[in-house]
Amino acid sequence: MKLRSTESFWPLKHAMDTSYPSIDSDINTQVLIIGGGITGALIAYKLINEGKKVVLVDRRDIANGSTAASTALLQYEIDVPLHELINLRGVACAVDSYKNGKKAIFDLRSIIDDIKSDCQFEFKKSIYFCSFKKDLPFLKNEFIARKKYGFDVNWLERWDLEKFGLNALAAIESNTAAVLDPYRFAHDLFVYCRENGMKIFDRTNITSTKDLNGKMIAQTENKYNIVADHIIHCSGYESTETLTEKVVNLKSTYVIASESIPNLSSIFKNAVFWDTSKPYLYFRSTTDNRIIMGGGDEDFKDPKKRDKFLPKKEKFLLNKFQKKFPRINFKIDYSWAGTFGETKDGLPYFGKPDPDKNEHYILGFGGNGITFSIMAMNSIMDSIKDKENPDLEYYRFGR
Repeated sequence: MKLRSTESFWPLKHAMDTSYPSIDSDINTQVLIIGGGITGALIAYKLINEGKKVVLVDRRDIANGSTAASTALLQYEIDVPLHELINLRGVACAVDSYKNGKKAIFDLRSIIDDIKSDCQFEFKKSIYFCSFKKDLPFLKNEFIARKKYGFDVNWLERWDLEKFGLNALAAIESNTAAVLDPYRFAHDLFVYCRENGMKIFDRTNITSTKDLNGKMIAQTENKYNIVADHIIHCSGYESTETLTEKVVNLKSTYVIASESIPNLSSIFKNAVFWDTSKPYLYFRSTTDNRIIMGGGDEDFKDPKKRDKFLPKKEKFLLNKFQKKFPRINFKIDYSWAGTFGETKDGLPYFGKPDPDKNEHYILGFGGNGITFSIMAMNSIMDSIKDKENPDLEYYRFGR
């Protein structure tokens, strides 16, 4: 599957400063990770630090799938609002998911410090706003639910939002959010893991996996075998090619990035913004004073049809931006399209689809892929050891 179109911002910013070989022989290992994006990198980091022997493969260049298209807004808020998630999954699952998402942002900061990544991580406020009166009761219910379960949030009125330059009616302000450069972070993680013993192969396409006498065997396109005690799929939306259960509805999503704006206000730069529209719009700044905006999601059909809409979506997103932030002169410098996915409850999938096979999946669908992947680090060892874990129950297959 082609996960994105045209050149997105992050790879152009860095080019390829690290390269890896493709596989050219049979290999034995304890753990095989399939997928060389942020999710695979984070799971590899956990396993390497647990002393595991790990091999990681990706069918394209490392970090050049969805990771390169990510806008990397890090929020504890999930695509399904807390008050709705409580109705869908119950108080314990909903509140724990939100709290674990908040913890994940701080855990991520610790990982960045540990590997000394230069990924431009910055803490921000999160502004969840509405622009129409019909959405005010919905937003108020969400604010009440957040307050009830102990989240540090403030209610902002129209005049409060004017200081951000935002034209909207009201918003929930959360004090815990962040942004980073996802491409840089993924590459820094892979360098750390390689230096600590992990073998990495790109341009290596796995065509089949099978269980043989308790061992997992993955075969590559070139007929090499990787024999492992466990296989962990971190292949994101491409996991739909290997799963029998339908767990995600694929969407096409669109992003524009501005030219650098020298006079961009520090108040704007101190926050990330997203709205109550469906599909929602979202906005963030970068360290070089650009603005990245995304949205305009549609049902995914195929990459060609997705990419054909990019010029139209550029105009749509720019028009939306000008209405929300009329005092900011946004000139498009980059645009791209990517693949996005929604689960029925906005939550990820962790663990084994088949309890009798040592084949695990870490699937952080939706707008929280990075924080979900951090959460998965805390359960992957229990999945390998067949131990109980609340997250493996909350986010199990077949739920």
